[in-house]
Amino acid sequence: MAEEAGRPVGGPRDRIELRGLRMVCAVGVPDVERARPQPVELDLDLVVDATDAAAGDDLAATADYAHALDAVAAVVTGSSFHLLESLAEAVAAAVLHDPRVEEVAVSLRKLQPPVPYDLGSAGVRITRHRA
Repeated sequence: MAEEAGRPVGGPRDRIELRGLRMVCAVGVPDVERARPQPVELDLDLVVDATDAAAGDDLAATADYAHALDAVAAVVTGSSFHLLESLAEAVAAAVLHDPRVEEVAVSLRKLQPPVPYDLGSAGVRITRHRA
């Protein structure tokens, strides 16, 4: 079996799941949407190899989700975007700065989409891999 960094290729694909992160941000195409921040909700799946962390009960051996949340908050609250797709891409890039994160899936939803329908949310889901 082929190895990569001492581990079998195709080894563990463990996930750190972060659900229901609610924040307020400026996102939307019309200027009025970006001028008035609105609530969004994010779910994140961080793909990691948790083997060493689990065996040694050691935070240093895995991705620290508190750091990931700090990076996400900086992107979401510190920038303005036209599209949810662009915001989700920026969030994914921020999470992938941690070398222990191999892949991240970002689900991002506007909780009060500005449409004339009874719509609970409007959102996107993207998955990005470490280059």
